[in-house]
Amino acid sequence: MTRKGIVLAGGTGSRLWPITLGVSKQLLPIYDKPMIYYPISVLMLAGIRDIAIITTPEDQPQFQRLLGDGRQWGLSFTWIVQEKPEGLAQAYLLARDFLAGAPSAMVLGDNIFFGHGLPEMLKRADQQPSGGTVFGYHVSDPERYGVAAFDAHGRVTQIVEKPKVPPSSFAITGLYFLDGRAPEIAARITPSLRGELEIVDVLEHYRAEGSLEVERMGRGFAWLDTGTPGSLLDAGNFVRTLQERQGMQVGSPDEVAFRQGWIDRAGMAERARLHGRGGYGAYLEAVLRE
Repeated sequence: MTRKGIVLAGGTGSRLWPITLGVSKQLLPIYDKPMIYYPISVLMLAGIRDIAIITTPEDQPQFQRLLGDGRQWGLSFTWIVQEKPEGLAQAYLLARDFLAGAPSAMVLGDNIFFGHGLPEMLKRADQQPSGGTVFGYHVSDPERYGVAAFDAHGRVTQIVEKPKVPPSSFAITGLYFLDGRAPEIAARITPSLRGELEIVDVLEHYRAEGSLEVERMGRGFAWLDTGTPGSLLDAGNFVRTLQERQGMQVGSPDEVAFRQGWIDRAGMAERARLHGRGGYGAYLEAVLRE
């Protein structure tokens, strides 16, 4: 079955209050684009076109106004409401009917990925016939994350949530490629002490049966999560620096859709006209002239 995508864009964004008291975190700008453009682009780079977007009931109309039904990018969006945030693994329960047994790639709506070779890495994960693939990223403060432990042969032996003594420096990023059993496995786990369905418990199920791959992202990759004011600013500066230095967009669904052949030149020209007064529209016009 064709893999489907999930963007988890719910939650309260409480670490960003008061900024997010009136607007969803995933609608905030990362330099020149809404935050949610970046995770959507990651799924698109993996070749995924059927995507569920999970939001709060209050925020969903704003997301729909921004994103529509996805046709402008050759995508199909399904909208799912998260009445109350109860852990990352809850997304698989909410998206169960949407997935209908299909394998999935779930990305957190506040995660940004960048790096040479990223599309190839994503496509390798997409081609896994069963089990799951997640991505490990070397961080200086692994105690803040879910962390993977490895044996002498590089095989994952454990995934621990926010360990006091981390078994490695590789944090598990907010991007999860899992087979069609993910909702069934999520339905069997019990809430943690903080009352949430932990994604680590789902991943541990796959690891225990020997079907979880942890692909380590090397030095040429960037992984940013934007849950605090400082990290939000850092992400914006990172994108600005890259774009101004290289003259190429980071996280542009319009460009990805065009280069994937999901929209034609007329569709791209319409998108450029829509954004014509800003630098983003000028960039889309430049892509058309290549």
